[in-house]
Amino acid sequence: MTVPTLADLVAPVEVSQFFDAVQGRTYRRFPGRAGRFAELLPWSEVNRVLRQHRLDFPRLRLAQGGEVVPAHTYTEMVQTRRTGLVPRLLPERFAEKMRGGATLVLDSVNELFEPVGELAARLEHELRERVQVNLYAGWGVTHGFDVHWDDHDAIIVQISGRKRWRVHGVTRPAPLQRDVELPRRPSDEPLDDFMLEDGDVLYVPRGHWHDVSAVGSESLHLTIGFNRATGVDLVSWLADQARAEELFRTDLPRFASAGAKAEHARALREKLLAMLDDGVVERFLDDRDAQAPAIPHAGLPWTATAALLPPDDEAEVRLLVPRAVLRVEGDRVSLSAAGKRLVFASAAAPVLEALLSAPHHSVKSLVEAGLPTLDRATTRALLAELAAQGLLAPE
Repeated sequence: MTVPTLADLVAPVEVSQFFDAVQGRTYRRFPGRAGRFAELLPWSEVNRVLRQHRLDFPRLRLAQGGEVVPAHTYTEMVQTRRTGLVPRLLPERFAEKMRGGATLVLDSVNELFEPVGELAARLEHELRERVQVNLYAGWGVTHGFDVHWDDHDAIIVQISGRKRWRVHGVTRPAPLQRDVELPRRPSDEPLDDFMLEDGDVLYVPRGHWHDVSAVGSESLHLTIGFNRATGVDLVSWLADQARAEELFRTDLPRFASAGAKAEHARALREKLLAMLDDGVVERFLDDRDAQAPAIPHAGLPWTATAALLPPDDEAEVRLLVPRAVLRVEGDRVSLSAAGKRLVFASAAAPVLEALLSAPHHSVKSLVEAGLPTLDRATTRALLAELAAQGLLAPE
């Protein structure tokens, strides 16, 4: 199947318009054709995961009427030979709860369903933020959660059926999970009350109060959550950067005179202001991208061999770091990703640029990207090194 891009999700709005006028500012519905996301997560795949995976609470949970349904009412703990007790769904009790109006919540489904994982990786590349996808399914006429706000932005993709959304405004601009004050509960009527239909997409910025209700028919949707970088994040990062400066590592003059304390404060302020230059935001965002973890993908059997790659150049490889940062530095090129910084000769730049342009490539296409500067053997050695570093893996 063709995995949607951000452009597909926010059409007919252009991505640049979404970033400039929608993201972080207001909620927005993007109507779409019914069935367009059906292959992204079929019901058969949901059933397969429920049957084959051991999903502990709270990763798998039921919610009803604003409360979490006790897990012991629809699961049992089963003794295994080596791993102790593990949870197992009781199908009849689970189905009974769902018929009674409970909402199924399954966290991090991007780790369980391959197409959803591809969607999450693609959106992480485009949004430049870590993405987590949760699943919500229900058939009842009640709401799973009371009116609430989230500390992250969310893109909701209605896979199947329909659900009623009521969206309120913000009562505290840009609230944080760890904040000095909680947003007050909205007292007015919602700004909007609508049905999100099969094929529709909804964007809700953090801090927007909302509640969602089933309407007595099937509903399956994905919530794609992501936290955008804030000034608080930058200051936290800057505190870590300050460890490189002896002045910031030095003990504060607790028992010194008031004048000595003031002088120390002036020295800290001057050093801090020097660090807060005009380029600090770009440096922080680049480092945030460079530290983002790789997508787990083992690449067996090839990564367990000395060659690390299949011998056939028609074989596919995938980039495991959607937010890698590539920089040309004189006669060298650096690749920063997953907390690592690898430096290569500048001749490697065309291969690395091609690799970062899309998540999947054939080895052959990357060999061709390196010609005539790099021969086949050198390009394959470059790809093998990236595989050894956990940044790339054969499909």
